[in-house]
Amino acid sequence: MKKFLEEFKAFALKGNVMDMAIGVIVGASFGNIVTSLTDNFINPLIQVLTGGAGEDGVSIGGSFKIAGVSFNYGAFLSDVINFLIMAFILFCILKAVNKAMSLGSKEEEEKPAEDPADVKLLKELVAIAKEQNPEAAKAAEEKLAGE
Repeated sequence: MKKFLEEFKAFALKGNVMDMAIGVIVGASFGNIVTSLTDNFINPLIQVLTGGAGEDGVSIGGSFKIAGVSFNYGAFLSDVINFLIMAFILFCILKAVNKAMSLGSKEEEEKPAEDPADVKLLKELVAIAKEQNPEAAKAAEEKLAGE
C-alpha cells in the first residue's frame, strides 16, 4: 500500500498533471466569463434586434408551448453562442501556442552542432602535436592529401 501511495504522489506532482489541473480551473473560470458576456451583453443586443425579451425577460427569442410543454429555444441559442465564443478563443490560443513552439524549435535547429567531446580532444591533440613538431605535422598532412 505504501508503494502505491508513493507512485500516486509521484504521478500527482508531475508537471503535466499540475498544468492540467490549473488549465481546468482557469477554463472553468473563463467559461463563466463567456457565459456572463453572452447573458449580459449579447443576449440583450439580440433581444433588441428581435423585438424584445421573452416571457421570463431573459431568453433571447423566448419560448413556445406545444401541448403544455415549454420549449425555450432562446436558452439553446445562448448556449450555442457560448460554445462558438469558447471555440474561437481556444482556436486562437492554440494557434498562438503552436506558433510559439515552432519558433522555439527553429531557433534550436539553427544552432550549429557542437563536436562531441572525443572529437574536441583529438583536435586539441593535433594542435599540440603541430606546435611540438611542425615538420612532422606538415608531412602527415601532405601524406593524407596525397591519398
